[in-house]
Amino acid sequence: MADGANTLRDQARAEAYALPLEDLNPGDPELFRTDRHWSYFERLRAEAPVHWCKDSEFGPYWSVTRYNDIMAVDTNHQVFSSEAALGGITIRDARPDLRRPSFIAMDPPKHDVQRKTVSPIVAPANLALMEPIIRERAARILDELPVGETFDWVDRVSIELTTQMLATLFDFPFEDRRKLTHWSDIATTLPIKGGLVETEEERQDELMKCLAYFNDLWNERVNAPPKGDLVSMMAHSEATRNMTPDEYLGNVILLIVGGNDTTRNSISGGLYALNKFPGEFDKLRANPGLIPNMVPEIIRWQTPLAHMRRTAREDTEIAGQPIRKGDKVVMWYVSGNRDDSVIDNPDVLLIDRERPRQHLSFGFGIHRCVGNRLAELQLRIVWEEILKRFRHIEVVGEPRRVRSSFVKGYETLPVVIHG
Repeated sequence: MADGANTLRDQARAEAYALPLEDLNPGDPELFRTDRHWSYFERLRAEAPVHWCKDSEFGPYWSVTRYNDIMAVDTNHQVFSSEAALGGITIRDARPDLRRPSFIAMDPPKHDVQRKTVSPIVAPANLALMEPIIRERAARILDELPVGETFDWVDRVSIELTTQMLATLFDFPFEDRRKLTHWSDIATTLPIKGGLVETEEERQDELMKCLAYFNDLWNERVNAPPKGDLVSMMAHSEATRNMTPDEYLGNVILLIVGGNDTTRNSISGGLYALNKFPGEFDKLRANPGLIPNMVPEIIRWQTPLAHMRRTAREDTEIAGQPIRKGDKVVMWYVSGNRDDSVIDNPDVLLIDRERPRQHLSFGFGIHRCVGNRLAELQLRIVWEEILKRFRHIEVVGEPRRVRSSFVKGYETLPVVIHG
């Protein structure tokens, strides 16, 4: 498997460097599905760190690929806007009639009050209450896994743990929790023949089912005393109680995707990485005390959301490169997290890395991921429980990756547990 992976990596590198620089399109979803994007970003960081792609399936866009330049854009919301009406936060532009606002796709002041509505659910005191619940669930999930036979880690562990957590955050009917996974996948997938959805209309039909389900939950909660779940918080807050249906759906999807994809793909990516770097797996088994340091390093190495997008509100520049008002600017977190001018030996997972939180995966500035500490808590607990039970979990084949340049994740990961 290693020789084949090396050959594919060499082919991808040759391809990335053979193309004329102006023809590079690092946002091509196929590059991510086939894990061929790394050399594209390596070349861009070296030769064109602020790069204009004049033509792609997403239209023209700027790529910002170096760590410090990404930070500069991410922390300047006055110039680089997240507003849904301008295109929102992904490289893909929704149709103007389908641009649903949510607090991640808003600028201040509206962003601030909506974010403040839901942030108490991940406050330290609430995380402390969640920890024993997460631990009990992780233990049950791991105890039910087969030993000595191949199974899909993504489905049995990564999806199951994160979906159970999402159901708790929303106080969502537990027996229907896999609907949350489905709607998360629907929201982020690209319509393609043979895909999860084949047309935009099909996607919108599925999202309307999501809205109808959550409308029922809203109607229950708005007429009941306030509780600590996300739907009740939104239903009873002055900042969110009068949202339009589009805005409500936008925020629901944001919370589902945010609560699902980061953790789910880091749980899978961490196991995959430890198998790629078996010396680190040995180090972990010898010293489980490294888990709190390993968790942010996994999130850096995986980078579960490959990019965030902004739109320039005015003529400006990034690293000396003129940017025009209205231009689409894509911050490639996946590239900044591998910038060796800032992070030593960035392609390698080092579970005892110094300053492991020096990564871009959660973003910076006003849109920094509201649930970052919950994601870290889930990862820490699942690895503590894994090490209590199993000598080794072996990845026995390459993962099938998501066809997306936004969600950088895994559809399947075949593994065998050795007790």
